[in-house]
Amino acid sequence: QVQLVESGGGLVQPGGSLRLSCAASTRIANIYTMGWYRQAPGKQRELVAGISSGGSTNYADSVKGRFTISRDGAKNTVDLQMNSLKPEDTAVYYCNVRVYLYGLGSSDYWGQGTQVTVSS
Repeated sequence: QVQLVESGGGLVQPGGSLRLSCAASTRIANIYTMGWYRQAPGKQRELVAGISSGGSTNYADSVKGRFTISRDGAKNTVDLQMNSLKPEDTAVYYCNVRVYLYGLGSSDYWGQGTQVTVSS
C-alpha cells in the first residue's frame, strides 16, 4: 500500500505561516490530481487546495490569497504554503493523491493527517 507522509504542521499564532509537505513512500504513477483537505472538530472534511497534473490550481474561498499549493512532479511531492493564518484554519490537514489508470478508473491515497493549530 502506498503511504503518504505529511510534515510541517504545528502550533502558530494568528498571522503566522506554516508550510505543509507531503511525500509518497514510493513513486506513484499516473497521478491525476494532488491536494490538501482539512477537517475541524465537528465539521465535514473539505477541500483546501488542489493541483492537477497540468498545473491548474483550485482553492477554497476561505483560503484564496493566503494559501499556495505547489507540486514537484519529479519527486511526487505536494506542498501547501499557508500564510496569514487564522484561528478558523485550525484543523487536521490531509494530503490526497488521486491516480487514474486507463480502463480501470481513479483511486485515492490519503495521508495520516497533520494537526495545524492557530492560536494566541
